Amino acid sequence: MSTTPMNGADAMVRMLQHNGVKHIFGLCGDTSLPLYDAMARLDHGMDHILTRDERSAAYMADGYARVTGKVGVCEGPSGGGATYLLPGLVEANESSIPVLGITTDVSVGARGKFPLTELDQQALYRPLTKWNTTIDRVDQIPHAMRSAFRAMTTGRPGAAHICLPYDLQKHELPNPQDVWAQPGHDHYPATRSAPDPAAVEDAAARLVAARAPVLICGGGVVISGASQALDALASRLNAPVCLTVSGQGSLADTHPLNAGVVGTNGGVPATRAVVAQADLVLFIGCRAGSTTTEHGQMPGRGVTILHIDVDAMTIGTNYRTDVAMVGDARLALEALDAAVQKIINRRPQDTADGRALAARARMEKLAFFAPLAQSGELPIRPERVLDTLNRLLPRRAIAVADPGTPCPYFSAYFDAPQEGRHFITNRAHGALGYSLSAAFGAAVGQPDSMVISAMGDGSFGFTCGELETVVRRNVPLKMIVFSNSVYGWIKASQKTGYGERYFSVDFNRTQHARVAEAFGVKAWTVQEPSDLESALKAALAHDGPALVDIHSQPLQDTAVPVSQWMG
Repeated sequence: MSTTPMNGADAMVRMLQHNGVKHIFGLCGDTSLPLYDAMARLDHGMDHILTRDERSAAYMADGYARVTGKVGVCEGPSGGGATYLLPGLVEANESSIPVLGITTDVSVGARGKFPLTELDQQALYRPLTKWNTTIDRVDQIPHAMRSAFRAMTTGRPGAAHICLPYDLQKHELPNPQDVWAQPGHDHYPATRSAPDPAAVEDAAARLVAARAPVLICGGGVVISGASQALDALASRLNAPVCLTVSGQGSLADTHPLNAGVVGTNGGVPATRAVVAQADLVLFIGCRAGSTTTEHGQMPGRGVTILHIDVDAMTIGTNYRTDVAMVGDARLALEALDAAVQKIINRRPQDTADGRALAARARMEKLAFFAPLAQSGELPIRPERVLDTLNRLLPRRAIAVADPGTPCPYFSAYFDAPQEGRHFITNRAHGALGYSLSAAFGAAVGQPDSMVISAMGDGSFGFTCGELETVVRRNVPLKMIVFSNSVYGWIKASQKTGYGERYFSVDFNRTQHARVAEAFGVKAWTVQEPSDLESALKAALAHDGPALVDIHSQPLQDTAVPVSQWMG
């Protein structure tokens, strides 16, 4: 608690400080001047990172939060700044990532008088964040900040938004002693809840009785830090584990029970077969949505369904669920494993061999992948890029992939030899331009790890202004551009679903390496497969930011692991 006189901007900065914030990503504006002055004057120990776009600031906060387990913080001014910050907050919210967006606003006394940049920020953010408010009096700031951090880090994590008017930033706070933070709300998940023991016992009995159980894990397993508990349960049951796109890292890719990613984006026939043979599926920390379940086809409707999720509204949405376990993934898996252990001797003799099923899936996927990865075709095949990265990247590297070409290829073929958050992609809304900024945020949050950003040339056009931020901050980010002069996902869909009637999806090739060099980034252009490994080696060894522009096969012509195009 503090008794030192302070104004509203000071109170906001101190509340961030008390909640353990170390980095803030944002962009300046007229309505933010008192807040910036407070950050300049006060000794708070936080690093403000100036970005070139508010969208980037929010994506940076998202990537930062995913690798640190702490709240990501971004800020922007009124008007356009408030609208630009929104895409990053809705992505974080729908991905269960705690990101706080602070937007400043016109003065309270100017509301309704047509001041420049006025808009109803609270209405704008209300449907797209977990928690949201507009400050009307300076004494509301401490309580609003505590409420925001509590909302973001408890239950299902999510995004929050606070609108801070200009004049309140200058008003004196009447009770400085109100400036304090609740211990424990500086990280997530802050308060864990366990499922009903009766539901756990029921689920354990069904798991033990099943002859071919399969576990499907979403991002909630990674968020909860439940990998060890998952390993224990899966190993005890000898049950194969399949992952959603966001669930990668639930188990190490080298784990003998990890069958790989399933679903329409990154799933392959070999992993699809693992789910097809199941007589029971346990969903853990995932929504069982259209991508994961092949639009409700995998698993089929006759399969017993168990579901663990921290959000009760997720369970039973798409499948009739036989046992619902509402609670934190780690606590639920620990309780479930303990219950299974007591009755494991009741298992049928003819149960499926999960290790053999997972090994077969990996072997079949590799048999399809390997010849493509060695191909000398032009343009360069994405499989060759993934194979080269898998061999060259250090063990604890973090890969951040944009939608389009990178996402399905990294989902299917990127290898992380350990569990945890080593792959990031924006699966909630799939906005282009996410990867570079989210990777920057991840590199700031985990500076000891090599971080790579994989983007298509469509995404590069959304985000290349942040190359200046990367260079100014001297973050040794490694960037890969799949250059094929097309919005590939849409063109591939036009090919398979609209009789190859291609319309308004092609654009001119950019010399991405020259653009990067103009910002001060060391860069290479690769057109020949034989040059790929040497260029990537040089980029990864470079002691600063580096970019490799790869002329790659367009998505509509590739063997991309997306079920609607694979037949």
